[in-house]
Amino acid sequence: MTRRTRRCFSLIVCITFAVAIVTSVSISIANVQDDRAADRAAIKAHIDSIFQAFIKKDVAALRATHAENWLGYLDNSGTMLKGINAYMDWNQLDPKSPYGMKSYKFRDFDMIFKGDAAFVCFVADVESNWPGAPPHRVLQICDFYTKNDGKWIQNGSDTGMHQETIDEQLAAPRTLGEPMKKRLLDAREAVWRAYFAGDRATLEKLIPDETIAIESGDNNWSNRQKILDGSTEFAKSGGKLIKLEFPKTEIQVYGRSAIVYSNYSYEMETGGQRSTHSGRVTEVFVLRNGEWVNPGWHMDSGK
Repeated sequence: MTRRTRRCFSLIVCITFAVAIVTSVSISIANVQDDRAADRAAIKAHIDSIFQAFIKKDVAALRATHAENWLGYLDNSGTMLKGINAYMDWNQLDPKSPYGMKSYKFRDFDMIFKGDAAFVCFVADVESNWPGAPPHRVLQICDFYTKNDGKWIQNGSDTGMHQETIDEQLAAPRTLGEPMKKRLLDAREAVWRAYFAGDRATLEKLIPDETIAIESGDNNWSNRQKILDGSTEFAKSGGKLIKLEFPKTEIQVYGRSAIVYSNYSYEMETGGQRSTHSGRVTEVFVLRNGEWVNPGWHMDSGK
């Protein structure tokens, strides 16, 4: 065998060996992908079974699909839920209830794996018939899964409203319950009374820095400082509020904001003389840290 022949033979051997390695790696990768494809299908089927448990109100099935030490957040839970009992208590699945989930549809469904653990993210369009709630919601969900004894089970989740639903809810009118409505109207009256009483501490609490006010018969708009100064001057002058009434009030609420439309009437005394004033006012209130604050209003004489 000549030197050239030996070189050609060596080159052929090297190429054959390289092809074999590439083929082996490709087969290994294909096998891994096939294994993950099976896992993907198994996890998606498992998530399907959870949604079906909600639709069928199958308490036993819902419990069985979650680990005993389940950990996470559910829509509006506010706090972390620890353990399967906390998960079940939060969902309060009642087989006798006529209300609940009716259908669902997945989109943007994907997952990543690390050994026998999987992180799953997806969006779900959910149709329900809860009283007082919109029939359609969009949820965004991240689930944590582990594989035990060849079976996947959910160990945790972070479930919340998708921005689509948040935007819809913020734009839609809502009704205040009687306790919250009373708190709103109490805050409205407190602003008026604090102004006439020169109660700066209460006004500073109820009127935020960004306040803008258009007073009746005044082309100059007021800001927070001007309102506080006006209250102080009225009190220093010896002025007193004798009577305050709101004969008619209507309320619109969007998200955490409320618009209060009213007819107002008040009687005050300054320098021993009494005077009565009436008109219309549109007031804006925002719920912050559980308290209603009043960042703006527009008053007119109603004439």
